[in-house]
Amino acid sequence: MTAREVVAAIGDVVDPLAVEESFGVLTVDVSAASWRTAATGLRDDPRTAARFFDWLSAYDDRDAGLAVVVRAWSVERGGGAILRCHVPRDEPRVDSLTPVWAGAGWHERETFEMFGIYFEGHPHLVPLLLPDSFEGHPLRKEFVLATRVAKDWPGQKQPGESDRDVAGEDVGRRRRRIRPPGVPAPDSWGPA
Repeated sequence: MTAREVVAAIGDVVDPLAVEESFGVLTVDVSAASWRTAATGLRDDPRTAARFFDWLSAYDDRDAGLAVVVRAWSVERGGGAILRCHVPRDEPRVDSLTPVWAGAGWHERETFEMFGIYFEGHPHLVPLLLPDSFEGHPLRKEFVLATRVAKDWPGQKQPGESDRDVAGEDVGRRRRRIRPPGVPAPDSWGPA
Protein backbone atom coordinates (compact mmCIF):
# COMPACT_ATOMS: atom_id res chain seq x y z
CA MET A 1 0.00 0.00 0.00
CA THR A 2 1.48 3.33 -1.07
CA ALA A 3 0.85 6.78 0.33
CA ARG A 4 -0.87 7.77 -2.91
CA GLU A 5 -3.28 4.82 -2.60
CA VAL A 6 -4.12 5.70 1.01
CA VAL A 7 -4.75 9.35 0.20
CA ALA A 8 -6.86 8.38 -2.84
CA ALA A 9 -8.93 5.88 -0.83
CA ILE A 10 -9.65 8.36 1.96
CA GLY A 11 -10.03 11.26 -0.49
CA ASP A 12 -12.82 9.39 -2.28
CA VAL A 13 -15.01 9.59 0.85
CA VAL A 14 -13.76 12.70 2.75
CA ASP A 15 -11.39 15.62 2.26
CA PRO A 16 -8.20 15.03 4.25
CA LEU A 17 -7.06 18.08 6.22
CA ALA A 18 -3.39 17.15 6.08
CA VAL A 19 -1.14 14.27 5.05
CA GLU A 20 2.35 13.65 6.36
CA GLU A 21 4.85 10.84 6.13
CA SER A 22 7.42 10.40 8.84
CA PHE A 23 9.78 7.45 9.35
CA GLY A 24 7.92 5.54 6.64
CA VAL A 25 4.53 5.88 8.36
CA LEU A 26 1.73 7.80 6.68
CA THR A 27 -0.56 9.93 8.87
CA VAL A 28 -3.77 11.36 7.45
CA ASP A 29 -5.62 14.09 9.37
CA VAL A 30 -9.39 14.27 8.99
CA SER A 31 -12.09 16.27 10.72
CA ALA A 32 -13.83 14.76 13.74
CA ALA A 33 -17.11 14.85 11.80
CA SER A 34 -15.69 12.56 9.09
CA TRP A 35 -13.74 10.25 11.46
CA ARG A 36 -15.85 7.09 11.01
CA THR A 37 -16.40 7.70 7.28
CA ALA A 38 -12.63 7.99 6.68
CA ALA A 39 -11.95 4.83 8.70
CA THR A 40 -14.61 2.93 6.76
CA GLY A 41 -13.10 4.12 3.48
CA LEU A 42 -9.64 2.99 4.60
CA ARG A 43 -11.01 -0.45 5.47
CA ASP A 44 -13.30 -1.00 2.46
CA ASP A 45 -11.38 0.48 -0.45
CA PRO A 46 -9.57 -2.30 -2.40
CA ARG A 47 -6.52 -0.04 -2.86
CA THR A 48 -5.94 -0.03 0.92
CA ALA A 49 -7.95 -3.00 2.31
CA ALA A 50 -6.96 -1.99 5.87
CA ARG A 51 -9.09 -4.62 7.58
CA PHE A 52 -6.72 -5.23 10.49
CA PHE A 53 -7.22 -2.90 13.45
CA ASP A 54 -3.90 -2.33 15.22
CA TRP A 55 -4.54 0.24 17.98
CA LEU A 56 -6.41 3.39 18.93
CA SER A 57 -5.39 5.99 21.47
CA ALA A 58 -5.12 9.74 21.97
CA TYR A 59 -2.68 12.39 23.09
CA ASP A 60 -2.98 15.87 24.53
CA ASP A 61 -2.00 18.30 21.79
CA ARG A 62 -2.31 21.33 24.12
CA ASP A 63 -3.86 24.26 22.19
CA ALA A 64 -4.97 22.09 19.24
CA GLY A 65 -7.15 19.99 21.59
CA LEU A 66 -7.01 16.24 22.03
CA ALA A 67 -5.81 14.14 19.10
CA VAL A 68 -7.46 10.76 18.54
CA VAL A 69 -5.29 8.34 16.57
CA VAL A 70 -6.02 4.95 15.00
CA ARG A 71 -3.62 2.67 13.13
CA ALA A 72 -4.99 0.23 10.58
CA TRP A 73 -3.06 -2.35 8.60
CA SER A 74 -3.62 -4.30 5.41
CA VAL A 75 -2.31 -7.84 5.46
CA GLU A 76 -3.11 -8.22 1.74
CA ARG A 77 -1.38 -5.00 0.67
CA GLY A 78 1.44 -5.19 3.22
CA GLY A 79 1.13 -1.71 4.63
CA GLY A 80 -0.74 0.50 7.01
CA ALA A 81 -1.67 4.05 7.82
CA ILE A 82 -2.51 6.24 10.77
CA LEU A 83 -5.74 8.20 10.81
CA ARG A 84 -5.93 11.19 13.17
CA CYS A 85 -8.52 13.78 14.18
CA HIS A 86 -8.58 16.53 16.78
CA VAL A 87 -11.44 17.16 19.20
CA PRO A 88 -11.87 20.23 21.43
CA ARG A 89 -10.78 19.96 25.07
CA ASP A 90 -14.07 21.24 26.50
CA GLU A 91 -16.38 18.95 24.47
CA PRO A 92 -14.29 15.96 23.30
CA ARG A 93 -16.66 13.82 21.19
CA VAL A 94 -16.07 11.66 18.14
CA ASP A 95 -17.87 8.72 16.51
CA SER A 96 -16.99 5.25 17.75
CA LEU A 97 -15.07 2.99 15.38
CA THR A 98 -16.56 -0.22 16.85
CA PRO A 99 -18.89 -0.58 13.80
CA VAL A 100 -15.78 -0.42 11.58
CA TRP A 101 -13.42 -2.57 13.67
CA ALA A 102 -14.85 -4.50 16.63
CA GLY A 103 -11.41 -4.50 18.26
CA ALA A 104 -11.64 -0.74 18.78
CA GLY A 105 -14.03 -1.25 21.72
CA TRP A 106 -11.44 -1.83 24.44
CA HIS A 107 -9.15 0.92 23.12
CA GLU A 108 -11.99 3.44 23.07
CA ARG A 109 -12.93 2.58 26.65
CA GLU A 110 -9.35 3.16 27.78
CA THR A 111 -9.11 6.43 25.83
CA PHE A 112 -12.46 7.56 27.28
CA GLU A 113 -11.20 6.93 30.79
CA MET A 114 -7.71 8.38 30.42
CA PHE A 115 -8.54 11.45 28.28
CA GLY A 116 -12.29 11.98 28.74
CA ILE A 117 -13.06 11.60 25.03
CA TYR A 118 -16.64 10.40 24.52
CA PHE A 119 -17.08 7.93 21.64
CA GLU A 120 -20.58 8.34 20.18
CA GLY A 121 -22.27 5.00 19.50
CA HIS A 122 -19.91 2.86 21.58
CA PRO A 123 -21.90 -0.16 22.86
CA HIS A 124 -20.48 -0.14 26.42
CA LEU A 125 -18.49 3.00 27.21
CA VAL A 126 -17.66 2.48 30.91
CA PRO A 127 -14.42 2.88 32.89
CA LEU A 128 -11.92 0.10 32.36
CA LEU A 129 -8.78 0.58 34.47
CA LEU A 130 -9.23 3.10 37.27
CA PRO A 131 -11.18 2.67 40.53
CA ASP A 132 -14.80 3.88 40.56
CA SER A 133 -14.00 6.74 42.93
CA PHE A 134 -11.24 8.16 40.68
CA GLU A 135 -11.86 11.70 39.45
CA GLY A 136 -10.27 13.28 36.40
CA HIS A 137 -8.44 12.09 33.32
CA PRO A 138 -4.82 11.25 34.18
CA LEU A 139 -3.28 11.52 30.69
CA ARG A 140 -4.36 15.10 30.09
CA LYS A 141 -1.64 17.71 30.54
CA GLU A 142 -3.60 19.68 33.14
CA PHE A 143 -3.97 16.66 35.45
CA VAL A 144 -1.72 17.08 38.50
CA LEU A 145 0.06 13.89 39.50
CA ALA A 146 0.00 14.02 43.29
CA THR A 147 2.75 11.39 43.61
CA ARG A 148 5.19 13.81 42.02
CA VAL A 149 4.61 16.14 44.95
CA ALA A 150 4.45 13.44 47.64
CA LYS A 151 7.74 11.71 46.90
CA ASP A 152 11.14 12.73 45.58
CA TRP A 153 11.28 13.38 41.88
CA PRO A 154 14.27 11.77 40.15
CA GLY A 155 14.84 14.93 38.12
CA GLN A 156 15.90 16.94 41.14
CA LYS A 157 19.41 15.41 40.91
CA GLN A 158 21.88 16.21 38.22
CA PRO A 159 23.06 13.33 35.99
CA GLY A 160 25.74 11.33 37.81
CA GLU A 161 24.90 12.88 41.17
CA SER A 162 23.83 10.72 44.11
CA ASP A 163 22.16 11.48 47.45
CA ARG A 164 25.58 12.13 48.93
CA ASP A 165 28.51 13.74 47.21
CA VAL A 166 32.11 12.56 47.47
CA ALA A 167 32.79 14.29 50.81
CA GLY A 168 29.74 12.62 52.41
CA GLU A 169 27.81 15.88 52.65
CA ASP A 170 24.07 15.71 52.00
CA VAL A 171 23.53 17.20 48.53
CA GLY A 172 19.87 17.99 49.26
CA ARG A 173 20.87 20.59 51.89
CA ARG A 174 23.07 22.56 49.48
CA ARG A 175 20.73 22.73 46.49
CA ARG A 176 17.32 24.27 46.14
CA ARG A 177 14.48 21.80 45.60
CA ILE A 178 13.28 21.60 42.03
CA ARG A 179 9.54 21.22 41.50
CA PRO A 180 8.67 18.48 38.97
CA PRO A 181 7.36 19.63 35.58
CA GLY A 182 3.61 20.21 35.55
CA VAL A 183 3.27 20.39 39.33
CA PRO A 184 1.96 23.74 40.63
CA ALA A 185 3.29 25.40 43.76
CA PRO A 186 2.21 23.53 46.94
CA ASP A 187 0.04 26.41 48.17
CA SER A 188 -1.99 26.65 44.93
CA TRP A 189 -3.70 23.22 44.96
CA GLY A 190 -4.63 20.30 47.20
CA PRO A 191 -5.57 20.34 50.89
CA ALA A 192 -4.39 23.28 52.94
